[in-house]
Amino acid sequence: MVRVGVLGAGGRMGREVCRAVADDPDLELVAAVDPGLAGIDLRQVTGTDGWGLQVAGGIEELERSGAEVAVDFTQAAAAVSNMQWCAGHGVHAVVGTSGIANAELAELDGEFARAGLGCLVAANFALGAVLMMRFAELAAPFMDGVEILELHHDGKVDAPSGTAVRTAERLEAARAAAGGEGWPQDRTTMEVVPGTRGGAGGGGIRIHSVRLPGLVAHQEVIFGAVGQSLSIRHDAYDRTSFMPGVVLAVKEVGSRRGLTTGLDGLLGF
Repeated sequence: MVRVGVLGAGGRMGREVCRAVADDPDLELVAAVDPGLAGIDLRQVTGTDGWGLQVAGGIEELERSGAEVAVDFTQAAAAVSNMQWCAGHGVHAVVGTSGIANAELAELDGEFARAGLGCLVAANFALGAVLMMRFAELAAPFMDGVEILELHHDGKVDAPSGTAVRTAERLEAARAAAGGEGWPQDRTTMEVVPGTRGGAGGGGIRIHSVRLPGLVAHQEVIFGAVGQSLSIRHDAYDRTSFMPGVVLAVKEVGSRRGLTTGLDGLLGF
């Protein structure tokens, strides 16, 4: 039985993580942390019965409760601080918070490795999204151009999404590893509306972000070549779609040391 604490327990993802952990027979939810909801019965936050936990206001609750793994769905600055605390207090970490800089991730890698602990950071915990990125990698060496369209709910604070950024990096790396030329440069010379062509990710790949009510998390990778196109799309209609990946990460992170990026290794590729 793995003892788990959830950071950002009152957020959209945090609530789902609390439910998923509590419902899994191999996991035990021992702490829920959210400074804005301190002292509230967790049942009021999640809308379910039977756990009897109160939301704590500080990360120290992980130590008091004996949590072995912390799951963090907060914001980038808070997540980095939380992970540093975990590395210094013997707690493995699973992080779904986006927007953490590569330099900060490198530092966290060292801190967790020196502590003999594991930290898994994933841009997307939906298993279908992991497969979408892998399929796109396979296509990258064979197509002439590519753009990424990502669509999220209107409450998402960062753009582009971490999944889109990571996808562009992986497409660039896959093309380079196959010995292919770089992606062609954008030929647009006149943007009538500034920003219409999106932003440039890894390899100059254009990324376009949409934010609308009613959406959850969606991404399409659109390839083009002479006389054809190929679209690889993943749609997450509900946040429960991320939970099998989160639960898998929680169960596996304790067997790893240092930083693990993405779920790929856990799925065997």
